[in-house]
Amino acid sequence: MPKKKKRPARFDFKPFSEQQRRLIHWWRPMAMSSENDIVIADGAIRSGKTIAMIIGFLTWSQEMFSGQSFILAGKTMGALKKNVVRPMLQMLEAWGWPYEYVRSGTDARIEIGTNTYYLYGASTEASQDALQGLTAAGAYADEAALFPQNFIDQMMGRCSVEGSKVWMNCNPENPHNYINEEFIRKAKEKRVYHLHFMMEDNLTLSQKKIEEYKRKWPHSSVFYKRFILGLWVAAEGLIYQQFADNVKDYLITSEWLEENPISYAVIGVDFGGTKSAHSFTLTGFTRGYKQVVVLDEYYCKKRINPKQLQEDFIDFVKRAQSRFKVYEAYCDSAEQTLIAGLEMACIDAHVSIEIKNAIKGPINDRIAFYNSLIAQHRWKIMKHCEHIKEAFENAVYDDTKKNEDVRLDDGLMNVDSLDSTEYSTESVQEDILYIAA
Repeated sequence: MPKKKKRPARFDFKPFSEQQRRLIHWWRPMAMSSENDIVIADGAIRSGKTIAMIIGFLTWSQEMFSGQSFILAGKTMGALKKNVVRPMLQMLEAWGWPYEYVRSGTDARIEIGTNTYYLYGASTEASQDALQGLTAAGAYADEAALFPQNFIDQMMGRCSVEGSKVWMNCNPENPHNYINEEFIRKAKEKRVYHLHFMMEDNLTLSQKKIEEYKRKWPHSSVFYKRFILGLWVAAEGLIYQQFADNVKDYLITSEWLEENPISYAVIGVDFGGTKSAHSFTLTGFTRGYKQVVVLDEYYCKKRINPKQLQEDFIDFVKRAQSRFKVYEAYCDSAEQTLIAGLEMACIDAHVSIEIKNAIKGPINDRIAFYNSLIAQHRWKIMKHCEHIKEAFENAVYDDTKKNEDVRLDDGLMNVDSLDSTEYSTESVQEDILYIAA
């Protein structure tokens, strides 16, 4: 007997704010806003724009079209399924609308009534190739400011059915981002209906919860200005301003560890090149991820052979395991030969540690994570870890690339300690970020 597919839970609808209702109903023929071809909902995180957009997009596409194709796109397929598809299916369950969800393959889609909604990730310049040949009656772009420009352009070009509309939502990025420059700033010219959202537009958030989010990033940081205030601002100057201004507040000694025991620790490894250093970071976590602590470091900028690197790594692991529970090391995945060398050296030395490839997600996601920890005073550094302390204290944005959020890496800045530290926490980054201090 075939296994019955598990149906998603029904969506629990809450009262909508005035701004959410505008987004849900802007397309209705009686509304003046329906004269627009595009809607863009931008602003703060957790402001209710995604849920309202899903409801609006579903009702518009089902009421206005029959037998048509639509585009559902996210930064990645995983993000799309988490942020859009999951709540969308829950809404369909709540409304009692029959649907068919084809989860995988090159033709991933949701069939609702006679309409078909095709799913796409937009992570690279090549992603736009998947759209070619499609004729669509509309598109939904989640986190559109993170899409490559050519994907946006291709998506727009595919929407050629009479009456088609494009729906986009995003959190603000650099003010020179394609979405801001070409659509929001040219809203009247390009028939864009622009709706700006703040946290207060999400009636499910209590004032206490809003204040909690506001504490997650330093008020001077670009992340606070974008994620909380919903502003399109450039990243400039010191990356970790709050840390740089208050370094002593984050430094600890072994006495602090006695009162705040470490549950376990992870090693991050960045391999050096011609102008960079080999760097290891040992990061520990207190119970429940309440505190994230840099416990030890290794930094070597001189040229050493692979055998010396292996010996230094084994010494570092042994020192770490003599004091803490250390089971994993995350290494820069660009250097597979060096990683293989470390694995064999550990086996030969009877050192038990699992060596994995670092995740190496977007650098700005890692920066946002550490800025959040710093703002909540949940990140500490052992005083003897001078290289990591100085790396975070001096990290700056590249002022020659004002149109992008780029960390300066000029061969003089110590980005190696930054990378190894980030690799040590990246596997649990999301878990830590959303746990209240």
